[in-house]
Amino acid sequence: MLPVRGRSSSPWGSVWRGAWGVRTTWTVVGDGEFFCPGCGGDRNYARRTGRRRLTVLGVPLVARGLVGPSVRCASCEREFGTETLDHPTTVRFSAMLRDAVHTVALAVLAAGGTSCRTVTGTAAATVRSAGFEDCTEDQLILLMQALTADRGRPRADAAEPGAAHARGADEPDFPCSASLAVELHEALEPLAPHLATAGRESLLLQGARIALADGPYSPAEREVLTRVGTALQLCPQDTARLLAAARTPS
Repeated sequence: MLPVRGRSSSPWGSVWRGAWGVRTTWTVVGDGEFFCPGCGGDRNYARRTGRRRLTVLGVPLVARGLVGPSVRCASCEREFGTETLDHPTTVRFSAMLRDAVHTVALAVLAAGGTSCRTVTGTAAATVRSAGFEDCTEDQLILLMQALTADRGRPRADAAEPGAAHARGADEPDFPCSASLAVELHEALEPLAPHLATAGRESLLLQGARIALADGPYSPAEREVLTRVGTALQLCPQDTARLLAAARTPS
C-alpha cells in the first residue's frame, strides 16, 4: 500500500506530534457573584488569568505569553470576558430599580410640594409597588424635607396649598436641593444602560403620574421630569411625548 502524499509513513511522526503542545496554567485572582449570560441567572464566578507554555512530553518549558483575564462560571463552566461583570446581578438590578423609583418620587414631591394628600398618597403607592412595601406618606415627606434642607429656606408650597402651581419664570434651573439632584442622577444614570426603552419610559411615566395627581404639571415638576428623562437616556422629543401622553386619560 502506497503512503499518503504529504504524510510521513513512519509511526514516529505521529508520536513526535503528540509529544509537544501548548498548555495554559490558570490562576484565580478573584471570585464573586455575577449574572451569567450562559445560564441566564445569578451564578458564582472565578476571575482567572492564564499563562501559556510550550510543553514537551507534558513538561512545560517555554513561556508563550499571558491569557485573560477571563470570568469562568462555576455552574456552566463557560468563559466570558471581564466586561460581563459590568452587568448587575438580578438581585442588584432589582435593588437599583427600586431605588430609582423611590428617588424619582422624592424629586417630584420636592418640586411639586407635599400639601396635597393625593400627591403624597400616589407617591407612596408608587414606591410601595416598586418594592418598599412599608413606605408611608409621612416617611416620604420627612425624607424629602431632609434632602431639601440645604436650600436654606423652607418650601413655601409645603405650607401653602397651590403655591407650587403659582410659581413661574423665576423658578431655579433645578427645583430641588443639590443633594437630591445628585441622588437623582446617581440612581438613574447607572441603571439606564441596563433598562430596555420600555422600562425607561415606564419609570418616567411613574414620576409623571405623581406630578399629575393634583392637576397639570407645574414648571418645577416639568423641569424635574425633563431631568429624569435625560438621566434615563431618553431624547428630549420622547420625554416631551411621554409627558404629554401621561396627561391624556387612557
